[in-house]
Amino acid sequence: MSKTILVTGKNGQLGQSLQKIVNDDAQYDFTFVGRDQLDLASPKSISDFFKNKQFDVIINCAAYTAVDKAESEPELADQINHLAVKQLADIAKANDSALIHISTDYVFDGQNHRPYIETDPVAPQGIYGATKLKGEQACISVNPKGALIRTSWVYSEFGNNFVKTMLRLGAERDSLNVIYDQVGSPTYAADLASAILTMVDNSERNRSQVKLGNEGKHKGIEIYHYSNEGVCAWYDFAKAIFELSQTACQVNPIETKDYPTPAKRPHYSLMNKAKIKTDFGLTIPYWRYSLIHCLTELKKQRAFL
Repeated sequence: MSKTILVTGKNGQLGQSLQKIVNDDAQYDFTFVGRDQLDLASPKSISDFFKNKQFDVIINCAAYTAVDKAESEPELADQINHLAVKQLADIAKANDSALIHISTDYVFDGQNHRPYIETDPVAPQGIYGATKLKGEQACISVNPKGALIRTSWVYSEFGNNFVKTMLRLGAERDSLNVIYDQVGSPTYAADLASAILTMVDNSERNRSQVKLGNEGKHKGIEIYHYSNEGVCAWYDFAKAIFELSQTACQVNPIETKDYPTPAKRPHYSLMNKAKIKTDFGLTIPYWRYSLIHCLTELKKQRAFL
């Protein structure tokens, strides 16, 4: 019998990226659900969904990700990013399921001068990061089998993201101002989706060395960092988007103070990926190579419109 896998947030960037790379003859039985079937804003929706359902793996791609809006909607952000995650962790532990939960670089304060490792102190600077951290802490306290994956600067050919915004604005304007003093690494959602499937595959094949945990072996939910390789500022990212897409738009570097937002962003959010690469044998693509792939996919989409 094939392993059953539930993916929440099917309409988000990661959810859609997972759907794209999972084909019909996959060795696993995937169920993708959106807010209409499993609404993390509603505790009753979560409990009702799992009344007669059980899965070997739960991949939680759903989240409240409106960073600035979270400052004015703290209760909703807390429900989705914290309380609902605890509920999923409780369900996973009760059913002996593995839980893979996606977290964020925003749990850090952005003051480091070297890439963050999983055990570095956390100090979120806004509501979004604080609620995501509480979600992590809830998972750790419940301690189901599984993994927490912190990621950053996610983009894809799906939904709304920095790449698509730059392409739209670049086509409309002659120049744009982009922040150059916030440094990190982009994450192509398709690469993260592939890494997640590798983690599941690895755990299935190597039960004696399983990193997602199994009965009698797991010592706690593991924390991992994942983004593409390399480092850049948002300014560099925008420059690359226009260069590779041959968009004639001038990019002007500005400081964070010149573009105030309701929520404070980390100035430095580069993450060390050594642990996830070692545990699962991952080779992570360089961010510019993945950007080229995404732009190619976007070009294919436009060709079919």
